[in-house]
Amino acid sequence: MTPVCLVGIGKIAVDQHVPSIAASDDWELAATVSRSGTVEGVPAFTDFDRMLAETDIPVISLCLPPVPRFAYAAKAIAAGRHVMLEKPPGATLAEVHALQDMATAKGVTLFTTWHSRMARGVAGAKAFLADKTVTEGHITWKEDVRRWHPGQEWVFEPGGMGVFDPGINALSILTEVLPAAVHLKEATLHFPENRQTPIAAQLQFSGGISADFDWRQEGDQIWEMTLHAGADRVDLKDGGNRCLINGEEAAQAALDEYPALYARMAELMETGGSDVDLTPMVHVSDAMTLGRRETVAAFDF
Repeated sequence: MTPVCLVGIGKIAVDQHVPSIAASDDWELAATVSRSGTVEGVPAFTDFDRMLAETDIPVISLCLPPVPRFAYAAKAIAAGRHVMLEKPPGATLAEVHALQDMATAKGVTLFTTWHSRMARGVAGAKAFLADKTVTEGHITWKEDVRRWHPGQEWVFEPGGMGVFDPGINALSILTEVLPAAVHLKEATLHFPENRQTPIAAQLQFSGGISADFDWRQEGDQIWEMTLHAGADRVDLKDGGNRCLINGEEAAQAALDEYPALYARMAELMETGGSDVDLTPMVHVSDAMTLGRRETVAAFDF
């Protein structure tokens, strides 16, 4: 098994990364780095430089928020370690391009992970649409920030992306299943009067595709996408984990999202490749550029 070090032992690491590694025959959680979080039975470091100096763990999986991630990834690559980046892969496009250049020069694997692309229904939707022309579509991605990011102020700070933190999951699915690229035409972004990032957004893309993101959803959480290709209809539900083609359930992929990410990382290392796709993040950047800003009521946790 390949040793891996998890950096940033927060909610996503505990809920997804740790159990996925534990269940895999390919991986062993060999160390963690966090200011306070630990995993029982696993060597814990509070200093990343010390971990790099004292271990030869070949793979670093970064679960930190986007803003500090670049510095950690750059140090790991410089030390000859392979790197997995939790989504979104960075705070800016330019810094991820820089990491890609560093990884290529060092001969290590860099994987910008998009976990929602690994949802069980996504591959079926992509296969069905591969030879078709999508004529229209709509995304509804509404969840409760208090439930999924309780008290995490960083999501509303510059670089935190606000509602695009979950919304980019929808965009990662969209850019995976569409047979042809689309571009953003216009956007409306709703900023709480006391916050630096949007809490809701409406997007309009070329090709008749629209999206509605909202982080104020109470009750049932909604992660859905409908795409029309002429008379055919594809519905992705439950964050992409269910695919209905013309109303009929399609076959599902074998692995859940995060186990599939680690299986993909194993493949990349075996072949000596990298997987750096910034397409979903380009759409977020375009929304921040094109978006018309509207101020809404203050938000507090």
